[in-house]
Amino acid sequence: MRSELRTSASTLSAAPSLSQSKVSIASSHSSQKSTSSKKSNKSDVPLTRKEIIAQYIEKAKWYTSVGLGTTAILSVFAFLFLIPFVVDPAISALTADYDPEPVTCVISDHTYSEGITNCTWSSCREGCTTAQTRCHQMTVNYTKIPYKEWAKNPVDLELVDWDVADTRFLINTEGCGYPPYVNCTEFAKQFGNEHVRTRTFPCYYSRAFNELVTARYSWEENLKHLILSIIIPNVLFAVSIGVLSYWYCPCCEKACHKDPRVYAEFPSAKEKKIRSWEIEYIESEECINKL
Repeated sequence: MRSELRTSASTLSAAPSLSQSKVSIASSHSSQKSTSSKKSNKSDVPLTRKEIIAQYIEKAKWYTSVGLGTTAILSVFAFLFLIPFVVDPAISALTADYDPEPVTCVISDHTYSEGITNCTWSSCREGCTTAQTRCHQMTVNYTKIPYKEWAKNPVDLELVDWDVADTRFLINTEGCGYPPYVNCTEFAKQFGNEHVRTRTFPCYYSRAFNELVTARYSWEENLKHLILSIIIPNVLFAVSIGVLSYWYCPCCEKACHKDPRVYAEFPSAKEKKIRSWEIEYIESEECINKL
């Protein structure tokens, strides 16, 4: 009997707990349904036109920022790349002060060499950073008579008094370059052994260093390449950094939106009283003078 009473009591005590758990589960389900319904209601709310435009503006700003950052980084690397290949040769050519008007030259010697020890210098190199194992070494004699005048009145080469003899002859101011602008095989055919002391041609000499003679030179092209290689990367970098700073730097934005107007300072109450007293005093003196 006692055991039956205990079991009945336990079942009675367990019944309310089961009912409570059912109630809690039902309440949790209802709360989940309410939250999901709220979320669905929020998602179903259509965006206004201003909000849509703001979203597109934010996306465009983000993509533009990525593009500007990439441009700034690439412009730095481009400028560092252009310094040894364009800027430095252009500056050295300007300092050498080549005569822009071609003078008269003739090949005095042409030697084709192989091996690093034999190619200590070269009239033409395809590549400005690699060591040459094959090289064409040419020397020239030149006179400062302009080639235009020589073409009109040629003189026998044996009778010419050359201003500089047996000096190195380079394809351009650097003596090197990259295809297709520099082709050493064609250069050797044009000025090589077949034309030694037989044919004159125009060349450019340095007025600062008379021993420098080149086959190609243009002051305008040299200056143009120098200006473009300096301006373009630096302008792109400055514009990119300026826009990014304006967008994401609070100090820059405040400085740009600062009101430039200067307002006049109004007089204080004491100053107003003093001025009124001065006016009264002046008026009283005027009245006394009239009397």
